[in-house]
Amino acid sequence: MSKRLWLWVAAGLLLSIVLVACGKENGLPAEATYEQITPAEAKGLMDSEEGYVILDVRTPEEFAAGHIAGAILLPDYEIGKKAESILTDKEQLILVYCRSGRRSKNAASELATLGYTNIKEFGGINDWKYGTVTE
Repeated sequence: MSKRLWLWVAAGLLLSIVLVACGKENGLPAEATYEQITPAEAKGLMDSEEGYVILDVRTPEEFAAGHIAGAILLPDYEIGKKAESILTDKEQLILVYCRSGRRSKNAASELATLGYTNIKEFGGINDWKYGTVTE
């Protein structure tokens, strides 16, 4: 192997190592993720698990009009500012929903980026067939 080719290979390897190392923050993988589940799977978890959080990421007005019993409100636009003070256990099961599924996917992704490790996103309340409350 020529000296020039060897230098290019070594530079490429070094760059790869640097990019992988820079892709980690606070020991988290660069591609922090969440799991997408169905509303039926979310209901099954609610019926069988304890100590979980149901997180509604819609607006206060949408929440007041009807939400899943036991849900807490944290609008998607406040995740970055308030999640760590409201959701203090980053390993706790968090079940995330919104109206149609777009905001809940974004919120779940942002939570994963913040270091939450047990996030299940189940779409929108539009597909929820198990009742809502307005209290």
